Amino acid sequence: MTVLYRLDATAPEVAAQFGAAAGSDPWNGGHIGPGQFAPVLTAGREAIAGPGRAGQPLRMIPRLWGVPPPGMPVDVRNGVLSVRNTKSPFWIGNLRNSEFRCLVPATGFMEWGHKDAQTGKRRAQWLGCTDQPLFAFAGVWKDSEVPSFALLTCEPNAVLREIGCFAMPVILPAGEAQHVWLRGEWSRAEALLAPYSSSLMFESAGH
Repeated sequence: MTVLYRLDATAPEVAAQFGAAAGSDPWNGGHIGPGQFAPVLTAGREAIAGPGRAGQPLRMIPRLWGVPPPGMPVDVRNGVLSVRNTKSPFWIGNLRNSEFRCLVPATGFMEWGHKDAQTGKRRAQWLGCTDQPLFAFAGVWKDSEVPSFALLTCEPNAVLREIGCFAMPVILPAGEAQHVWLRGEWSRAEALLAPYSSSLMFESAGH
């Protein structure tokens, strides 16, 4: 499971890439871990859930990575980071309503790989996309307790399986797929929950 990612781009750079309004977002680049604020891009209304106006640009909004689990005290350190079961009652209402889906911009992400033969510890493997230096995860947001978001996951591709992962975050192809995720019917958006092409990914030396 992804527990760390990077966004090595400033808020204005992210906004320019995705055609969004950065507003006063202070993001200057760096790591994002559980319970930390990160920029997300939404096509819905900012304060109240609902579809945006036709032609309205995307908005960049800071949210906490990790949705508080139902029936538990709010603790940003224990939020739900990823959506594995899209049919769960906890998620399905938000996923079916496009205004709650979001793009989560990133430049790389970390997965725990196989154990090192010498140390016995699992290796931190950083991965990125060759065709999209700045890409977008498929995300979903909630405001029930805190302004938070989670990443959608899917089956791993060959690169992720090779390093010992059982799932991977959904990386959206640039262009139409991102539009569908933000504005399309759930049947079309759900079809995007597929592994990213292994041929378009690389392992980096780390950060």
